[in-house]
Amino acid sequence: MAGNLFQEIVFWLLAATTVGAALLVVHVQSLFRAALLLIVSFLGVAGIFAMVNAEFLAVAQVLIYVGGIAVLVIFAVMLTRDVDRGNLGTPVQPVALVLAVVLLGTLTYAVVQAEWRLLPDDLPEPLAAVFVDTPAQLGRLLVRDFVLAFEVAGAFLFAAVIGALALVRER
Repeated sequence: MAGNLFQEIVFWLLAATTVGAALLVVHVQSLFRAALLLIVSFLGVAGIFAMVNAEFLAVAQVLIYVGGIAVLVIFAVMLTRDVDRGNLGTPVQPVALVLAVVLLGTLTYAVVQAEWRLLPDDLPEPLAAVFVDTPAQLGRLLVRDFVLAFEVAGAFLFAAVIGALALVRER
């Protein structure tokens, strides 16, 4: 029971940190601080992935989102001249707030009303293999069966980086 209590406390701390950082991302005035809070939110999601034994997703979250996208956002913010101006308010903010609260209420209701069942300890063999071999199987699929799609995705990412560099280049 003590192990479950500790896991539950860690989960709620990670969840509160993730949601709190995500809320602060849209409310803080400084773009640089918003980018740093985005990193905190991404790390919280990675921690939740690690808690549910999805280590591959946790590592991918850290490498792709924290290591790539968030750092790219920070570089873009640092290279922007109008960083001091910050996030300006818009007339649609009250409407967006109402819609966000309605969405939060709907999702909370759905989560509370859902019947949550844990997987049994003795899974059938095909299902048990899914949870054990998924990262290895995913790697095999990416370099064998879906190598063309994998290469095209890499080319698109490379083109996006070149486009981002072209946008921030001095003229």
